[in-house]
Amino acid sequence: MHVSKLSTKGQVTIPIEIRKALGIKPGDLVAYELQDQYLRLRRITPFDAAFHSAISETLEEWNSPEDEEAFNDL
Repeated sequence: MHVSKLSTKGQVTIPIEIRKALGIKPGDLVAYELQDQYLRLRRITPFDAAFHSAISETLEEWNSPEDEEAFNDL
């Protein structure tokens, strides 16, 4: 178990062992998820707008009301 002290600004330092395990580096984004009395922390990858733009046209073929209904329960 690792312990950090909360600052007056609501900030904590993530211990080096945790940062290494998650691959977190300065400038990376992290997500917090509260589950009951437990906090889940994970590294998130920023949205890649260029990649999304490049593949968006290939996804349009599945963008109809019929497709939405067919895939709604997945």
